[in-house]
Amino acid sequence: MLEMYELQQMQSLPLELKIRKTEIRIREWYNHYYGDVYVAFSGGKDSTVLLDIVRSQYPNVPAVFVDTGLEYPEIRDFVKSIDNVVWLKPEMNFKKVIETYGYPVISKRISRYINDLQNPTEKNVASRNLRLTGMNQKGEYCPSMVLSKKWRYLVEAPFKISDKCCDVMKKGPMKKYVKETGRVPLTGEIAAESRMRMQTYLRQGCNGYDLKSPKSTPMGFWLEQDVLHYLKDNNIPYSKIYGDIIEKNGELICTGEQRTGCMFCMFGVHMTKGENRFQRMKRTHPSQWKFCINQLGLGEILDYIKVDYGKDTFW
Repeated sequence: MLEMYELQQMQSLPLELKIRKTEIRIREWYNHYYGDVYVAFSGGKDSTVLLDIVRSQYPNVPAVFVDTGLEYPEIRDFVKSIDNVVWLKPEMNFKKVIETYGYPVISKRISRYINDLQNPTEKNVASRNLRLTGMNQKGEYCPSMVLSKKWRYLVEAPFKISDKCCDVMKKGPMKKYVKETGRVPLTGEIAAESRMRMQTYLRQGCNGYDLKSPKSTPMGFWLEQDVLHYLKDNNIPYSKIYGDIIEKNGELICTGEQRTGCMFCMFGVHMTKGENRFQRMKRTHPSQWKFCINQLGLGEILDYIKVDYGKDTFW
C-alpha cells in the first residue's frame, strides 16, 4: 500500500528516471511469469509508449487489441500498422449491450449505482439500500457508496443505464484470452487519469501479483506530459487521431483528440468545457455521429442529461 506522498514523489521524477523505473517493473513482471505476458494495446498514446518500452527489452511480446467497433477509424488504422498484434472481438456489439444492460452515462460508478436501483430484486435489497442511504449491512455509513441526489432523477429515466459496457466489450475478450493462453497483461494505465485509477495504484503499485486477475501498470506514476514528451522526443509513431504534438504555454498538447477510448461512451461528457466529444464528432466523423445519435439513440440520452451534441447545427 502506497501513501499519496510516495506517488507524488514518483510523479515528480524526471522522465529519464521514470523510464528506468518502468523498465525495471517490466523486467520483474516478465521474469516472474517466465515471459508469458502481453501488452494490452488500445492504440492510444499511453499504450503506444508502453509497447515501445516493452519491446525495447522483449521484442517478441505480443500486443492484444480488442476490436469493439467503437474505436476511432484512425486508431484502427494505426493498430493495423503494428507488428505482432492479436485482434480480439467481443461476443456482443454495442447495440446489443445497451439493449441488454443499458447506456453508459455520467461515470462508471454512477451508472453502476443507478443500475442497482433500476433493477430491484430480492437479492439486491442491501445494495439498493446502500445506494440510497449509505448504510451497509453492518450499520456503517459509507458516503462514497451513496448515489448523489444530483443524479437520482436518472433512476426514473425512460431508458436503462448500466456500467456493463466495458466489462462485456473489453474485459470479457481479454479474460478469455488470458484463460486460453495463460499470459498476463501489462497495461498503460496512469494513476493521474482518474480517482479510481489513483486509488487502485495506491493499493497495488505497479505490479499487482496478488490480484485475482494479476496485472502490471508499469507507467502508473507517469503524467500526461511524460507520455507526450516520450512520443515527441523519441519520434515514436502514434495514431493520427491525436494530431501533432506541439508546445503551448510551456506544455505539450495534441492538436487533435486529447483522449480517445470508445467513440460513443458518454462517461464524463457532461463535464466538458467547450466543444465536447459529440459536437467534435459531428464535425470530424459525421457518419459515426449520425449513427450513434440516431440509430443507437444517444441523442435521446444526451437530451435527457442536458448535453449539447450539435443537433441544432445541421449542415
